[in-house]
Amino acid sequence: MQAYLWVKTFHLVFVMAWIAAAFYLPRILINLVEAGGTPAVQARLVLMGCRLYRFGHVMLGLALVLGLVLWMGYTVITDFPTMAPMGAGAGWLHAKLALVVLLVVHFVFAGRWLKGVDAGRALPSTRALRWFNEIPVLLLVGVVWLVLAKPF
Repeated sequence: MQAYLWVKTFHLVFVMAWIAAAFYLPRILINLVEAGGTPAVQARLVLMGCRLYRFGHVMLGLALVLGLVLWMGYTVITDFPTMAPMGAGAGWLHAKLALVVLLVVHFVFAGRWLKGVDAGRALPSTRALRWFNEIPVLLLVGVVWLVLAKPF
């Protein structure tokens, strides 16, 4: 049981770190648009964004591995409980994983836009990026609600 609590703790910490990156990366894109093409500012923001994107990928990978351990660890580790139901009552888990996939897609989209800026491509408008910036918040609210309420 102690190993389960440690795995769950680190899973949550890595998820929080990844979500922090997913929240801030679109903000860097907004700052890039608002910088107006100033080369020094753009270079600094692209560097910050690339480092954040790389950090986010590492945190996502660690969260994913530990999430798989939480999900399937009981099949390998003796006395390792699972919080993921199998069969009936697992609908909440599938919905949560679908929202997590959408969060990953959002994160990758932001990273591609950032890499596109470095290649000379234009970004969407500030207004569009501000809307894009709110998507992970809504998805995260859904994920947290599904995990806590387990409605189906």
